[in-house]
Amino acid sequence: MRSITTQRTLYRLMNVGPTVEDMLDVLDVDQLTAIDATLDDLTDDLGVPAIVIDGEFVKSEAGWYANLRRTTRRQFSRRSVNPASLLMFAVGDEVYAIGFGQGHRLIPDRLKDKRFGLRFASRKIDSQEVNDLVRQTPGSGKTEITLVPGGASVQTFGIEEYAQIIRTIGGRLDGVKLTVSSGSRARVSSAQGGVGLRLHLGVEGANLISDVREISRVCREESPRPDLEFVEYVTQITDPDLVTRLEQALDVILGGLDEGRVAGAVPAGRWDDYLAARAFQFRVKGTSGPVRDQFDLTYLLDRVRVQRDGTRVEALRKGKVILYEDARARGDDELWMCNALRWVEADVVLDERRFFLLDEEWYEVGPAYLATVRAQVERLIVSPATNDLPAWDLGHDEHRFCEDIEDKGRGYLCMDKKLVRTSLHRGNGVEICDVLYPDGTLMMAKRAYRAGALSHLLKQVVVAVQALQHDPEALAGFRKKVAQAPGGWALPDNYQPKKVVLAIMLKDGTELTADTLFPFAQVALLHTAKVLQSWGVSIQVVGVHGRPCTCEPRSSRAA
Repeated sequence: MRSITTQRTLYRLMNVGPTVEDMLDVLDVDQLTAIDATLDDLTDDLGVPAIVIDGEFVKSEAGWYANLRRTTRRQFSRRSVNPASLLMFAVGDEVYAIGFGQGHRLIPDRLKDKRFGLRFASRKIDSQEVNDLVRQTPGSGKTEITLVPGGASVQTFGIEEYAQIIRTIGGRLDGVKLTVSSGSRARVSSAQGGVGLRLHLGVEGANLISDVREISRVCREESPRPDLEFVEYVTQITDPDLVTRLEQALDVILGGLDEGRVAGAVPAGRWDDYLAARAFQFRVKGTSGPVRDQFDLTYLLDRVRVQRDGTRVEALRKGKVILYEDARARGDDELWMCNALRWVEADVVLDERRFFLLDEEWYEVGPAYLATVRAQVERLIVSPATNDLPAWDLGHDEHRFCEDIEDKGRGYLCMDKKLVRTSLHRGNGVEICDVLYPDGTLMMAKRAYRAGALSHLLKQVVVAVQALQHDPEALAGFRKKVAQAPGGWALPDNYQPKKVVLAIMLKDGTELTADTLFPFAQVALLHTAKVLQSWGVSIQVVGVHGRPCTCEPRSSRAA
């Protein structure tokens, strides 16, 4: 019989001991009393330390009935009852929690491992079939949610891997050994990873525990997939002394005494609550502010600014932001409440290093930025140089090198200096490529003594591809030039480049690697690659070796 699975959100809890007693200790007793909760020990049933809590959130009346009565002048009223169950269990020394119904509201947010779901997703989601992504740009307060129901390559999402932090990523699972993927009728399954991990888990107790063991193993033993490495490049600051210094700097910024960027940001995993809220209230230093119909960062910061020096961050940490599902903001309409610091995003520069406060945690993007750029540039570079290209004679210019490529007799066509007029380039025109491969690949060649030369090359690439894709005059002109060139051929009417190769010789033939490529050129190359990928064009970088000058006369071949 086929094993049953159901889609649930799994949380990993931090700082909770793997015993029933420790699990009970971290729960809010007042909240459990309010929902009239019952408790059962499931240790014998599941074979691991485990408890289940069951109760219900009850309101005397649904919050919207008051408005309905005024609109209809009819006396409607019913209770609002929302069941809530929570399953907590230990696998090894790790504690996990799954909420059913409203049970997720019983899990203390402070205990959730905020990167748990992302760790699994970056290891097991197919990077070619990503269907949802949530990212934040530190320092801006901007959260972007992108949905592609049919799935798409992560490269098409236009992620600024060195400047954005991924909060959630979802897509099709690939190569994971879970209940849902086992048996003769295994299902194609998906997962969404963020603070929690939402995916199909076994319903039977033994299957559930087996699935969680496998999830734990994946997070512990496997590495992120190459195309999803950027998910984990953000560095969380855990050094208590550095955190103290950062909070001191933030305190000064909050007092309006120093420059720094502060913005409002929705806490991770709470976007549904934010969208459902019809009223917001703020409490700072025990004082409740007026009810607002939207999150009011200005009011919150004004209340904090007047606090004594050195106490402002703590005032936010002890302060509250309360969300209500009804504009009347009654106690029983409360959707969610958390400390106010979680709603504040900050950008702090300390010792020439840049740090960001997101969801009450400090991160550094600087080292992650360098690691991200270098790792991706390494994947773009083909090393050593391909055998299809000759060494660059150090006595020859770029045009002669392109002729040398054509002379190898592999069907390559030298197109250097064969300019094409376009709608935007009405003068001499623009150079589409230096060499055209038989399969239609465009190749640009450059001998780079400094980063500026590569910057010019990358701009040329973007202009050329954009012209061929969007300017009929440019495409027609390029097809004509190719047909008229000695040894040329007829390109298809609908020709579009699918690949660009950059043949680069550094200085006097230094081997091209991520370490030898100029730092600014690395950034420019990565940006260009992302632009081309968004247009459906791949890019590859080839390092070209140099050889001593042979002093042969230059070719007199017509350009």
